[in-house]
Parts: sequence; C-alpha cells; structure tokens
Amino acid sequence: MSDRPHVVVLRGHHANLGELRPWELLLDRFDVEVVTTARADQGLEGFRVPSRVAATRRGRLPRGRLGTLATHAVGDAYSDVEQLVRGAAIVHTAELGPWFAAQPARLRRELGFRLVVTVWETIPFRSTLRTARAAANRRVVIAETDLFVPTTERARRCLLLEGVEPGRIQVVEPGIDVERFASGPTEGADGHLIVSPGRLVWEKGHYDVIRAVAALGGDVRLVIIGAGPERARLLRYANDLGLGGRIEIRAVPYDEMPSVFASASCVVLASLPIPTWEEQFGLVLAEALAAGAPIIASSSGAIPEVLQGSGAPLFAPGDWPGLARLLDAGPLSRPPGTRAAYPRAVVDRYSAGAAAERLAAMYERVLEA
Repeated sequence: MSDRPHVVVLRGHHANLGELRPWELLLDRFDVEVVTTARADQGLEGFRVPSRVAATRRGRLPRGRLGTLATHAVGDAYSDVEQLVRGAAIVHTAELGPWFAAQPARLRRELGFRLVVTVWETIPFRSTLRTARAAANRRVVIAETDLFVPTTERARRCLLLEGVEPGRIQVVEPGIDVERFASGPTEGADGHLIVSPGRLVWEKGHYDVIRAVAALGGDVRLVIIGAGPERARLLRYANDLGLGGRIEIRAVPYDEMPSVFASASCVVLASLPIPTWEEQFGLVLAEALAAGAPIIASSSGAIPEVLQGSGAPLFAPGDWPGLARLLDAGPLSRPPGTRAAYPRAVVDRYSAGAAAERLAAMYERVLEA
C-alpha cells in the first residue's frame, strides 16, 4: 500500500491526454489514478498514470442517436461511484453541473476525502440556463467542494458570481507537453497552410476561417482539424466559396498534432460566443505557442487572457474580414514555415512541469486544511 496520498481523477467520458499530461509528473509525490470509461471521447494509450475503465449508464445503452437521447432522458452516472472513490485522499473532478462532479460530491462527507473541482466554464449560470438536473448538481457541488481550481482569472470571476467564497478558489492554469510540441518537424515549403483546430461545431468559428481564406484568394490552403456534426456542411460551404481542393477536414491523433502545428503558416482559433458557451481556455493555443506557430485568434472568452504577453493578434468574434486582413499583413506576408518568436516565459507558463508544480501545491493546501 503506497504511503503517498491517493488522488482519483474523475472526468466522466472526457479524460484526455492534452489536459492530463501534468499528472504524469506527480507520480513520485501522489498515488494518482485516472478513471475513464468505455465510451470516452479519447483513448489514453501511452499515458503513464494508472487508469481504470468505469461502467456508466451510457455504456449500457446502444451507440448512436437513440442511445444519446436515452442518456439525456435518464441522466448519465457511474454504476458504482463509491467503489471508485473509496480510500481516496483527494477526488479531483471538473465543472459544477455534470454527473461526474455531483456523484462524488454526495459521498464526500461519508467517505472523508477532499473534493477538488477544476472549472473551465467562464459564463456564470446558477440555475437560469441549466437543466433541472444540472441545477441540482450545481447546488451539491458548490456546497461540498473543498477547493475550486479555475483555469483562468475569468473562470474565477465566474465562480464568484455563482456564489463561491473567495477562500475556496485558487487559479491553477493547465499545462501541456511543451517539448513534444516544440519538436515537430518544420514544414511549409509547399506554400502557406492555415490550420483551424477545434470540434466541428458552429461556435468554433470554422465558417469564419473559410470566409477569410476565400477572401484572400491565391493558393492558400486550409486544414480544419477536428470531428463533429458540421463536417459535410463545412465542406459544402467551402466549395460554394470556391476553395475547392484547397481545403481539407480531418481528425488527427493527439500524437500527430506537433507535426500539424509545425506545418502551419498560422493557427487560427476563431471561436464565437453563444448564450451558454464561450472559449474557456483553448489548449490548442498553448500547444501552438510551444510549437512556435504564428497564432491569430478571436477575443472570445478567455482567449485574450491565455495569449497575454505573446503578441499574438486578436480580432473581434465574427469579424472574418478583420481576420483576412491580419492573415494577409502577418503570416502570409512572410515565407511559409516562418516561426513566431514567443517570449519563453509565456511558453513555459503552460508547460506540464509548471502545471504539475501548481497542482502539487494545490493538493498540499487541500490536504493541510
């Protein structure tokens, strides 16, 4: 039996390598275990932190639209959450409204662990914009959490409006494997390539990137990296605007993303706010910084905070003509493959090592309270 404090990381179906890399650097100080599921969004192959697959309601339902509708109707849940968290010194989960945060919150007092909740959300909801189930989850998570760890100052202010006391909040910025992204082979000799990463949904702003590239003309190529429901419509729209063979949409394994960023003349994050979401952080920004890829981004949500000090230009969400001007005057005016010279302190701020130290200090604070 390890004498290191046992930390159980619960993320429902959303455990992902990009976010979890710093936990690999905590294994000499904490006995960390990540809980994933059979229906997880991403596999954890090659991840050095021990993990286990938990059974969920969603996992017992059929795949596809019917299964998704049924899950929304009955609500998702771990089948045996008590078994997952028993013996933990700390349970670390995320956000206020999800089932995977509320379930351990309801067991905290009985089992005696500390509850830590990472918060990416930058729009305060309380109950108005939540479902009845999420509102009930929010109440128990706020009541039972020992420490909230927002990833940005904007998320911290959101928690204050949600009613959380300042003493239960500590900003803990995430981190990524900086060395992995810095080692991508530089390409780009075949012409300018714009990379637009993000899930294929309207609010990620891919349509605006298509408009901007179409307005620029020439032979600039665009690759949209992601998966989601808008794939076919995005391709049709690009064809409508004459991009034809100059656009590609594909999903890329996490291990291949350093090469994607290395090939980019510019990485564009054109996120758009909607009533219930705005860009909460954008880990792809940290990855692009590490790769030295030129960045242009919208000012949605926490993006200006994340890019502070980098010198990366911003445009108003939805201002695709402004994006086109920034592209034309910036990355596209230089030879393909030209790297950006970001301040080292900005890149290191989002390194896995720096994030691991922030996590360790936060865990020690929670255990000593």
